[in-house]
Amino acid sequence: MLSHLLARYLCANLEVDIVAYGGSKPHATILEQRSIHIHEMAQWPIIPRSLPRILRPLMLLLKAVTQFLMLLQFLCFKIPAPDVFIVQNPPSVPTLVAVKWASWLRGSAFIVDWHNFGYTLLALSLGRSSPLVALYHWIEKHYGRMSDGSLCVTKAMQHELEQNWGIKATVLYDQPPEFFHLASLEERHQLFCRIHNDLTQPRGLQDCVSYGIDTGRVDFSETLFTAGEGSDIFLKEHRPALIVSSTSWTPDEDFDILLEAAVMYDRRVAALLNEDDSTSEEILWKDICDGKQFPYPRLLFVITGKGPDKEKYEEKIKTLKLKRVSFRTMWLSAEDYPLLLGSADLGVCLHTSSSGLDLPMKVVDMFGSGLPVCAVSYSCIEELVKVGQNGLLFSSSSELADQFLMLFKGFPDDCPTLKSLKNGALKTASSDRWATTWEANAMPLISEASLSLHG
Repeated sequence: MLSHLLARYLCANLEVDIVAYGGSKPHATILEQRSIHIHEMAQWPIIPRSLPRILRPLMLLLKAVTQFLMLLQFLCFKIPAPDVFIVQNPPSVPTLVAVKWASWLRGSAFIVDWHNFGYTLLALSLGRSSPLVALYHWIEKHYGRMSDGSLCVTKAMQHELEQNWGIKATVLYDQPPEFFHLASLEERHQLFCRIHNDLTQPRGLQDCVSYGIDTGRVDFSETLFTAGEGSDIFLKEHRPALIVSSTSWTPDEDFDILLEAAVMYDRRVAALLNEDDSTSEEILWKDICDGKQFPYPRLLFVITGKGPDKEKYEEKIKTLKLKRVSFRTMWLSAEDYPLLLGSADLGVCLHTSSSGLDLPMKVVDMFGSGLPVCAVSYSCIEELVKVGQNGLLFSSSSELADQFLMLFKGFPDDCPTLKSLKNGALKTASSDRWATTWEANAMPLISEASLSLHG
């Protein structure tokens, strides 16, 4: 998130102060920038699920008041007075209020960068009929209309803001930072060496990926996907297909869809190959690893991120009895995550959008890494995912399973549709980067807002 925030706001010869929550270390290229000054706030502790429901509104109110006071302290006293405050929304409460007040006190312009609507996110947990959601909506709309300018991430959101909120916004599509790119063979090999133990340790019992792997070895001339030494590195012929999905493990991403699709792929391949149910798992895994089950490969799903629903889904994964599919969950450094995307064969996005008007930044990152995507279909996703060009859309687990079968049949060499989508993702990545979109869309708005305030 921080890398995208900086990418949206940073351009040549600007001093940028970022006030944000910590929790993970930013990418090294960000930390090395002398013009970027990061100010970390203490995070509010996660509200325990065991807390009685009647007390949750009180805790949310206490959280908002505490964060409001903390934000004012940073914005009014701990950073130099800026020409422009730019606040990413959501969160809306108390962020919009605090930044607006700070802009008054410090004589700065106030610009809102709309990534979604905060009240729709709150409604996921409290329900649309909640009085707190109505109050949140009013605050978000009232303070949003007090801005000196607005940016937003889709044309659909631009239309909604203008028609129903009375806010004119400029569309600034997210673009991937430069460190998202197609990984070289050497970069892939080094990455797979670093995360070898995470990839080979199954969630539960032994599976088709951990079969035959000596997790205690020290020699990293061979990984699950690559082999060789020095510059003489090659991709293994019978490697698993690597599928990546990143998530914050929240209710707006239904991972049951992915788990069900994995089970369907596993069973449908078995049916297509007329597999004998009496075959032992050990013999079956050996045949799959040796390529005897061609043309359908093993699938290794790597799910990155951390969040409240992670443990729930990890327990579900342990109960699945899959023969050709494996799952791994992990948290990667800011340097290794882009390399994982640049090394994978397919990305999966389960983001459904609480408002139906925002776009998933994870897909932007995937395209920046030349990674084609299968994404959940919703109202404005086609502003980003071009069906048949850089990705596919699905509405059910069965449809996603069909896409896996179609894309990976003949993997790794004889899968033309997957290769075509990959080429499309690479073209998407090369078409626009931050320099051109920033200069064309964001800079004029920021300059106008600053000049109108300061003359």
